Amino acid sequence: MAKILIVDDVLIMRNILRVMLENAGHEIVGNAVSGEEALTKYAEVKPDLVTLDIQMEGGDGMTFLETIIQQYPDAKVMMVSAVDHQSTRKKALELGAVGYVTKPFQADDILKQTREALAK
Repeated sequence: MAKILIVDDVLIMRNILRVMLENAGHEIVGNAVSGEEALTKYAEVKPDLVTLDIQMEGGDGMTFLETIIQQYPDAKVMMVSAVDHQSTRKKALELGAVGYVTKPFQADDILKQTREALAK
């Protein structure tokens, strides 16, 4: 299955995503708590997909999304956020996100969105 990098500043959220994705057969190749850390990890592990929170302590996921897409145009980034505004979702997709999942989510939803994001 896919190699996935999880970017979220909340440990429990990283753990929930890890368990759901690993149970579906995906490999979690790294975790990061900030966009800056995620850029370093991305270069190291070259994941098939990045799950990215928007609101993180010390940084903004949308800025990281822009940066990673500029540096790695083929990067697949799926937003996983508690922010559920149509304008935010639209902006993320315009910036290059391949999916957008709203917290709280169910395993079925995250796995469906992951499959769709990886297929793009």
